[in-house]
Amino acid sequence: MQSSYLISIKRQFEYYKSLGDKTFTQISNEHFFWQVNEESNSIAIIAKHIAGNMLSRWTSFLTEDGEKSWRNRDEEFMNSFTTKEEVLEYWEKGWSCLFNAINSLSEEDLEKIVYIRNQGHTVIEAINRQLCHYSYHVGQLVFLGKMLQNKNWNSLSIPKNASKNYNTEKFSKEKSCKHFTEDL
Repeated sequence: MQSSYLISIKRQFEYYKSLGDKTFTQISNEHFFWQVNEESNSIAIIAKHIAGNMLSRWTSFLTEDGEKSWRNRDEEFMNSFTTKEEVLEYWEKGWSCLFNAINSLSEEDLEKIVYIRNQGHTVIEAINRQLCHYSYHVGQLVFLGKMLQNKNWNSLSIPKNASKNYNTEKFSKEKSCKHFTEDL
C-alpha cells in the first residue's frame, strides 16, 4: 500500500501536468514556438526541458544517478520540434516515465538514498526537488500561455475578481479532509 505522502505527491504531479495540458489546449502551433527574444524560451522549449529532465531523473530512479550520461541538457534548450504534436508526444513520454517510477515506489523506499550528479538525496528529497522544479517551469508555461492568449485565456485557477464568489462557495460546504485537486 502506498503511503499518504506517495498518494499526495502523485496528485501534485498530476495537478501540474494538468496545468501544462490545459495551457497547451489553448495555444496554437505558431504560439507554441514563439519566443519574446533569442534568450527566452518558448513553450515548446520549456516542455522539452521538463520532459528531458523527467526522462533522466526517473529512468531507473532507485538504481542509477538521476543525471544520465545520455542526457544532453543544453540541447533541451534548442528547439528540435516542428509541430505542437511532436512536443506533446515528448511531454507525455516524460510524464509517463515519472508516473511509472512514482507508482513503483513503496513506503519502504522513501528513506533510501538516490543520487543526482553524485549528490545523495532521500527519495522524499529527490521527489520534492523535482516537484519544485516542474512547478517552476509549468508556471512559466502558464504565464506564456496567458500572455499569448490575452483576453482569450481561460483561467486555470480562480479568475480575476472571482475570489469572493469562490470563497463563498467553498465555505458553504462542510469541512472535509481531501486533496485540493479532488474539487478541480
